Amino acid sequence: MLDHLGQTKRTHSCGALRREQAGETVTLIGWVNSYRDHGSVLFVHLRDRAGITQVVFEKDNVELLERAQAARTEFVLAVTGKVVLRDENNFNPNMVTGEVEVYASELKVLNDAQTPPFELENCKAAEDLRLKYRYLDLRRPEMQANFKMRHNLTMAVRNTFDKMGFYEIETPILTKSTPEGARDYLVPSRTFPGKFFALPQSPQLFKQLLMISGMERYFQIARCFRDEDLRADRQPEFTQIDVEMSFVQPEDIFATIEPLIVECFKVAGIAPPATPFARMPYSEAMNKYGSDKPDLRFGLEMIDLSAQFADGPFPVFAEAVKKGGAVKAITVKGAATWSRKQYDEIGEHAKRHGAGGLAYIQVLEGESKSALTKFLGNEGINAINAAAGAQVGDAVLMIGGKWDLACNALGQVRLEIARRENLIDESVHKMLWVVDFPMFEYHPEDGRYYAMHHPFTSPIDDDINNLEGDLGKVRAKAYDLVMNGNELGGGSIRIHRADIQSKIFKALGLSEEEAREKFGFFLDALSYGTPPHGGIALGLDRMVMLFAGAKSLRDVIAFPKVASASDIMTDSPNVVAPEQLQELKIKSLA
Repeated sequence: MLDHLGQTKRTHSCGALRREQAGETVTLIGWVNSYRDHGSVLFVHLRDRAGITQVVFEKDNVELLERAQAARTEFVLAVTGKVVLRDENNFNPNMVTGEVEVYASELKVLNDAQTPPFELENCKAAEDLRLKYRYLDLRRPEMQANFKMRHNLTMAVRNTFDKMGFYEIETPILTKSTPEGARDYLVPSRTFPGKFFALPQSPQLFKQLLMISGMERYFQIARCFRDEDLRADRQPEFTQIDVEMSFVQPEDIFATIEPLIVECFKVAGIAPPATPFARMPYSEAMNKYGSDKPDLRFGLEMIDLSAQFADGPFPVFAEAVKKGGAVKAITVKGAATWSRKQYDEIGEHAKRHGAGGLAYIQVLEGESKSALTKFLGNEGINAINAAAGAQVGDAVLMIGGKWDLACNALGQVRLEIARRENLIDESVHKMLWVVDFPMFEYHPEDGRYYAMHHPFTSPIDDDINNLEGDLGKVRAKAYDLVMNGNELGGGSIRIHRADIQSKIFKALGLSEEEAREKFGFFLDALSYGTPPHGGIALGLDRMVMLFAGAKSLRDVIAFPKVASASDIMTDSPNVVAPEQLQELKIKSLA
């Protein structure tokens, strides 16, 4: 027979007791984390959200001891007893309550529990099993710490923006489908058969409308939805810190967001980076690091060897340069002694990221070693080494091809080498604003340009004339915030003039009719005195993941989806009753 809570009220959390409470009588309520039964004495580690306290049941009270011995892990107990200071030799430095223990005088079993499908302490269970029993997985101290961090960061965001004069305003979850970017999640309308709402990929249009409404400073902890392939740092539903401001330029956004990030570092107990954060144009980031979110915690900067290979005797690289591509290289200190297997593994990594192959030179005493020697000769190899700044013992790694492909592939090689050679100092945190992004990106598969960020991003003033010329030369007033090689968020100054917005739609191949159909309400709003405005969206899930040192977004989202975008705990998505489909005037083709 289970006891009930009745009038039992805890006096302290399981993480609160210290030597100062010795001699007090306290009541604790929590789960049995573990126990050690020595027959005449039982030690129970009682756990709640705040921590663990050791509770002692002795043979002096046989009935109480026997009832305690019947409890198992994850039973819910209410225990009353006296706080006793442990012998100094028995202090447990791994517990914040490790200097004391509670000698039990009363016990209530508030609920029993089945044997958990995996151990919560020192858990080694596969992630799928943990996610199936997520409500148990969330009991683990590591997960509880992650969600405490998430709460603290969220409160820091709200408090910081409140002090800066921002309004927190909610925007709709059911909205209009405007298929640009990722696929929308669609919601059928019962009252308008054949028509659909869409779940927002972001509150982009609504936050701009709030600026048109004169709200001036808006933020929101916004839920967003994107139907796209998943990975460790991507989920179909996610949370972003959404921000928009009127009468601003990029520097105003930076000056607003940097204090917020510094505050988040402080909340996380990490020494904050110096401000202002570094700035780097997109073109420099790609040329030096092969990424628009470069990790600056280590060197291995890329260099351009296109001039050294142009019209040269190595046909693969010469042809790449002739076609407007590039030859990119990195010099790796001490890599001349790598084995053939190591070079092959790095080469395969490059191929997985689009490279045709990886050329390399091992810079040795007297004569360098490379497959390129038969094309370039020793003199040509020495010239490459000099251009790459390579010394004896180093290796020069090279990839040629289209500029973006060569940059990206070698950038991935750079990261892989840093991981293999332990070049990344995890105690260092590098913040960076990447600026001056291209306005458009060309997709050769359908022969048209797409907006690199979104179609409401303002072009740089000097590039507006190119909107009717070479779209590849148009830069945007866009910026991304990068932390340790991870994109924390991105934003832009928005278009506030209807004539510029029309030019952007035209450049994207949207006719006036299509633009009116998709964005008519927004285009109308632009004609009513729209202020200059801009903003940013920061990924809250990703921020928490990085500050908590977690490996996956799934470790900082309470009830996440797996890679197939399904929930294995609730078994969703699932089949609905035919009556529901009939009510919505929908026929399933599955």
